Amino acid sequence: MRVAVHAGQLLQPVPGGIGRYEIALLRQLPALGVEPVAFGAGPRPRGVAHRVPWIDLGFPRGSLRYEAWHRLRRPALHITADAVHAPSLAIPPARIPLVVTVHDVAFLRLPETTTRRGVAFHSRGLTLARRHASLVIVPSNFTARELLREGFELDRLAVIPFGIDQPAPRDPDEVDAAVARLDVREPYVLTVGTVEPRKDIPTLVHAVDRLRRAHPDLTLVVTGPRGWGEVRGLDRPFVRVIGAQPWSVLDALYRRAAAFCLASRYEGFGLPVVEAMARGVPTIATTGSALEEAIGDAGALFAPGDVDGCAEQIGRVLDDATLKARLGRAGAARAARFNWTRSAEQHVEAYARAVARGSS
Repeated sequence: MRVAVHAGQLLQPVPGGIGRYEIALLRQLPALGVEPVAFGAGPRPRGVAHRVPWIDLGFPRGSLRYEAWHRLRRPALHITADAVHAPSLAIPPARIPLVVTVHDVAFLRLPETTTRRGVAFHSRGLTLARRHASLVIVPSNFTARELLREGFELDRLAVIPFGIDQPAPRDPDEVDAAVARLDVREPYVLTVGTVEPRKDIPTLVHAVDRLRRAHPDLTLVVTGPRGWGEVRGLDRPFVRVIGAQPWSVLDALYRRAAAFCLASRYEGFGLPVVEAMARGVPTIATTGSALEEAIGDAGALFAPGDVDGCAEQIGRVLDDATLKARLGRAGAARAARFNWTRSAEQHVEAYARAVARGSS
C-alpha cells in the first residue's frame, strides 16, 4: 500500500506536536509494509528521512496554498497513491480515499485562545474532514466524543493513541551536566509545550509562588517555543523560560524534575504528560480534556484554572517521598502502553479501512 502523507507542518517555523507525529509516522510505516510518500509546498524539511520520497508541491506555498485548498479545493494533488493522509486540518483536495487526523477542537471550545483567522481556518478544515474523509483518526476517546458532538459518524472514527520514544538509559553525570549548562537548579517543577494562552501557564506560576513559602528554593522551568498570543506573568524571578530545547536536553530536564505539571485548559492527547511519566516523574495535569485519559490513575489532577488545587497536588509530591515514588512507578508503567510502533500499526489498519470504504 502506498500512502501520500502531507508533512507540511514540518515546513512551519514551529512544527510542534503535529510535526513530531508526522516524523514518527514516516519513520515507522516502511517497516509495516506501507510505502509513505511525503509531500508539502517546500523543499524536504529536516526530520524526513531520505529513504522516504519527498514531493515539493511548489507554489503557492504556506498559508496561500492552504487557503486555496480550503476555499477553492485547488490546486489538485497529482500523487500516485492508494490513500492520502492529512495529519492536521490542512485538508488537501484528494481524488483518492482521504484519511484525516483531528487532534482536538480547541478552536471551537476555546476560540479566545487563538486568532480569528485560526478559528475560521480550522473550522473550515473540520467541515471538509466531515464531508470528504473516508476515515478520521483521533488520538483519544475524548476527541472522538468531541467529534460526535460535531456531527461525525461513529463508524468513520478510529481512536489511535499516539506514542512516544521510550527513554533509553543515560549516564547520570551526563544528565546533570545537561541541566547545569542551562543554569537550572533543583528542585524545579517542569512544564513543556508551546507557550500560548491555552496552556494557562499563569495558573502554574501562581501555584509555584504559593509553594515557595514552604519551599523557598523551588523554581518553575518553562520549556517550549513561543506560540500565538501574549502570556503574562512569566517575568517572575523564580520562573525560567528557556524556549525550545534539543531532545537530549529536554530528556534531561524531565529526568531531574521534582514534578511535571501541565495546566492546559484543553488537550486532545498530551504527549508531554506521557513523556514525563515514562521517565518516572510524578505528573500532574488538569481535568476536563484528554489529559485525564492519558494519565489514568497514575498521576494527580486539578481543575483548569484552580491555583489552590494545582499547588496542593504539587505540594503533596514535594512533601511525601512515598507518594512521589508511587506516582513515578505508576506513571512509568502506564507510559509503557504508548509506543509509536503500535500506533503506526493501527494507522496502517486505518488506511486499509479507508481504502476499502473508498472502493466499496
